[in-house]
Amino acid sequence: MKDFAPNLAPTDIIDSGHPDILAFVARHTAGAADDVERAVRLYRAVRDGIRYDPYTPFHLPEHYRSSRVLRAGRGFCVPKASLLCAVARAAGIPARPGFAHVRNHLATRQLLDYLGSDLFAWHAFVELHLGGKWVKATPAFNRELCERHGVPPLDFDGLEDSIFQPFNGEGRRYMEYVTFLGSFDDIPVAAIVAGFRAAYGEERVQGWIESYGTPGAPRARFETEEVV
Repeated sequence: MKDFAPNLAPTDIIDSGHPDILAFVARHTAGAADDVERAVRLYRAVRDGIRYDPYTPFHLPEHYRSSRVLRAGRGFCVPKASLLCAVARAAGIPARPGFAHVRNHLATRQLLDYLGSDLFAWHAFVELHLGGKWVKATPAFNRELCERHGVPPLDFDGLEDSIFQPFNGEGRRYMEYVTFLGSFDDIPVAAIVAGFRAAYGEERVQGWIESYGTPGAPRARFETEEVV
């Protein structure tokens, strides 16, 4: 029999026992009939309640801590996956982060220049154990951002995998999964940072890290950038 203890227990990063996490779960799952309905409500609350921001810090464990992501109200795919894992675990639903390299064919010009690539390394989704099986959910892009890019918001029914659509509403290629990297019981911060360095180059990644420690450094606003 599968031991779900590692996928239900809080960690220092996926801090599912934090009072803010517990309050979030209580608020969004009140009256839900079962785990599937609870999971769907929590997915939508994280997807739309936390703005997607690819320019948030990424190099320390605290940058992915679920309660911190909740307070910040923004983050890229990995922090948002951390938060969904935490609220699911707090609701008694086994959850774990999963990762893949994806190629993004619809991004902003500024983000592609920032990365130097259309490959998004260590893109995160969440696997939830519902109805006797693991199903994937991807809470990264909030509704408003999807509308800007002409992409329907990715929904999740708690029954089947929900990963990025291969095409947008106009039939243009949107997301392509290149390599699945597996699932983990916690956020593998060291592997993510090493993966970024391998994908984008040591100098570029080190420059990003140093910019976060520079007071007054200008910060990009992804939601206002030019869609390509």
